[in-house]
Amino acid sequence: MQATSHTNRLALETSPYLLQHAHNPVDWHPWGEEALAQARDADLPILLSIGYSACHWCHVMAHESFEDEATAALMNALFVNIKVDREERPDLDKIYQLAHQVLARRPGGWPLTVFLNPHNQAPFFAGTYFPPEARYGLPSFRDALRQVADYYHRRKDSLAENNRSVLEILRSVDAGGPSSMPDATVLRRGRDAMAADYDSHWGGFGGAPKFPMAGSLEFLLRYGDGADREAGEMALHALSRMAVGGLQDHLAGGFYRYSVDERWEIPHFEKMLYDNGLLLALYSEAYARSGEPPLRDTALAAAGWLIAEMQAPEGGYYAALDADSEGEEGRFYVWSRDQVRHALSEAEWPVAQRCFGLDSPPNFEGRWHLRLAATPSQAAQALNLEAAEAESLLQSARVKLLQTRGGRVRPGRDDKILTAWNAMAIRAMALAGRWLGRPDFIDSGARACEFLRQRAWVGGRLYAGCPGGGGSRQEALGIPLRGGLPAYLDDYAYLLDALLELLQARWNSDWLAWATALADDLLERYVDAERGGFYFTAADHEALILRPKSFGDDAVPAGNGVAARSLARLGHLLGEPRYLQAAEQTLRAAGSAMTRHPQAHAALLTALGEWLEPPQIVVLRGDEAAMAAWQEQAGLSWHPRRMVFAIPRESRLPGALAARQAGEATLAYVCAGNRCLPPAVSPQQLRALLVSGT
Repeated sequence: MQATSHTNRLALETSPYLLQHAHNPVDWHPWGEEALAQARDADLPILLSIGYSACHWCHVMAHESFEDEATAALMNALFVNIKVDREERPDLDKIYQLAHQVLARRPGGWPLTVFLNPHNQAPFFAGTYFPPEARYGLPSFRDALRQVADYYHRRKDSLAENNRSVLEILRSVDAGGPSSMPDATVLRRGRDAMAADYDSHWGGFGGAPKFPMAGSLEFLLRYGDGADREAGEMALHALSRMAVGGLQDHLAGGFYRYSVDERWEIPHFEKMLYDNGLLLALYSEAYARSGEPPLRDTALAAAGWLIAEMQAPEGGYYAALDADSEGEEGRFYVWSRDQVRHALSEAEWPVAQRCFGLDSPPNFEGRWHLRLAATPSQAAQALNLEAAEAESLLQSARVKLLQTRGGRVRPGRDDKILTAWNAMAIRAMALAGRWLGRPDFIDSGARACEFLRQRAWVGGRLYAGCPGGGGSRQEALGIPLRGGLPAYLDDYAYLLDALLELLQARWNSDWLAWATALADDLLERYVDAERGGFYFTAADHEALILRPKSFGDDAVPAGNGVAARSLARLGHLLGEPRYLQAAEQTLRAAGSAMTRHPQAHAALLTALGEWLEPPQIVVLRGDEAAMAAWQEQAGLSWHPRRMVFAIPRESRLPGALAARQAGEATLAYVCAGNRCLPPAVSPQQLRALLVSGT
């Protein structure tokens, strides 16, 4: 049980994760000059602990160690202790996750535990979760604390040399540099490497634990739109398997973070906004490509969950739901057989039992986590029912189970509004609205977009988000934007990408003006003018041991890849060579990394694919009502490299768009790269142009 008689400096923070630790007996500091100066003056090493509010193993380590009086006393005596929310400070997380990989020679994760030299913040020892007693091949946390502190004070000479070596390695990783433009063979090698790691039975990549890897699936879906149908089928197969497994919440919709098994059956139960934004977009496009109803149903459920549970009254989307409730992972989501039977009617129970796998042995610590073990049609056949009746009974069972679950203690919600993660959700809502025929989804994305434009775009500069949902708690604390932190590369890149999708769903000249302002600011503050590509932090960002610049994907697609694609799209739309040049230089800078490990750079592969085959841009000009039929013709089939903008007659347009003038009747302008066709004067003529490509 956590002691509540303590209060540390984190009580003054707004991050839900930091506030979770505000009453630890550990003398926690937030990252900042006060803590760094104290460590320097006292010559005490820094214990840097990085996590996030929905992280199950972060909670475990907190309960076992940070709430323990004896462990806290040791930490306070030997270290200056700094706690960081990785969602607020992805720059620090990127740097020290990379340091962990260098020092421990294996990937990191959360909680991340890194020990730093107080005089230069260089890391000299790193791990993730440490148990209170030695197990899992790990030392006890208290033993590790003593050994690390002893090493720091006794081995200053070797520490200085190790610091120099580690910093040199960190600064050499992923720096990139000018090279020749990668060609289509890199795309093929990326596709083949993904195929080699593909699980042809369960779908997805590799074994347990298994992550959705939405960026890789998006690349395969797009690459498979041409002659290579197998690539697209891999993506569709993976999405289908994920949808029926336990990765999806079969009652409320939406996705958990990853599966602990290869079958997608048992998830790690936190729900992250970024996962759901990426997967909603992917399922919407997969449905548009395939027309398979289960993919549509999955996308509809995910979008409904985002609106119902994750959208703040002010418009933005919250960051995450915790994995734990009442101190147990997954407690909110799992069932006993009797709980399900008691909630349902005699008619509903047999269908639910078969469809949700309740006729199989328990799959989660003596209870059941729901999955779609059988379709309603399969249940109907086994139970001698009509398929429509089984479908209706399953749906009514879902409603009752959801209502019953709603009476439980809910997982905690991290109510930060993060710009990059909101941008992923906005993009997803725009795509879902278009491909699923749901204008209410577009409304939701537009509200979030306007929230960011009003609250995260201040004085011509983007900020990384705001605490407390942007609501009363934030205003009461007098904090206009999340700690006043300027945005990172991902914030700019994802938001630019989202605006280009939202503009296709619903034209707004203010959004286009904002997109160009974001692109200009990105080029001014983040570009690596010497080697190409973009740094993760702005030129005037806080000085850290490293200015990160990465090309590889991690939990989300690489910002450099998303920026390259978005800048190229905007450059083609406006005829702006600066944007096209920046996109080209990014791809060149990443060329060597893409060639060595193409499968690790899915976002850049997708950007490269569009660079080699520029998007087809359709600009409709006319009265808003009259353009609907034209939009329908342009969107009858999914085309991953087609962009369609229906721009009302009265709109004033910048750049090359100004030449796409409205006539007395609606006109359609079709361009691809530097080649434009004469305007089409009817929906049928437009359709013929799109089908023939001439």
